[in-house]
Amino acid sequence: MKRRSMIQLLGVAALAPVIGQSVFARQDEKMMQLEKLELSEAEWRERLTSAQFNILREEGTERPGSSPLLNEKREGTFVCVACDHPLFDASMKYESGTGWPSFFDTLAGAFETKRDFKLIWPRTEYHCAKCGGHHGHIFEDGPKPTGLRYCNNGIALKFVPVET
Repeated sequence: MKRRSMIQLLGVAALAPVIGQSVFARQDEKMMQLEKLELSEAEWRERLTSAQFNILREEGTERPGSSPLLNEKREGTFVCVACDHPLFDASMKYESGTGWPSFFDTLAGAFETKRDFKLIWPRTEYHCAKCGGHHGHIFEDGPKPTGLRYCNNGIALKFVPVET
């Protein structure tokens, strides 16, 4: 390889981390634009029912088949019951047969994820990006196009129908 080509190649390689940082900085900036809702435990208890508090703040799980949102089929948006942050479009919902409202995708910026080791195998848990409320787990057994199943506690959601 000629010396000039090598210098150009090294120059591009040296810039790669800088380019990557600027992309991540833009992503972080986008997330920072979302005003986080941070409340004390007492304020959350005042805002939520005891069942909602258990799911959203203590990472509990509702009984399968207990959510009236399982049969929700209207056009609209599913939002976080704690902070009204938009999470899913109704077109993303599907019948998974699990007993929990399930979605194959989310709205952009809806959630943050973390690894959950509460059971024998690790799972990916997701939380509302605005208030940090626990919503459920992501599984890789969903339909196309994503192949994902966002298995959501119905009590953590509120449905906002499209106004006709």
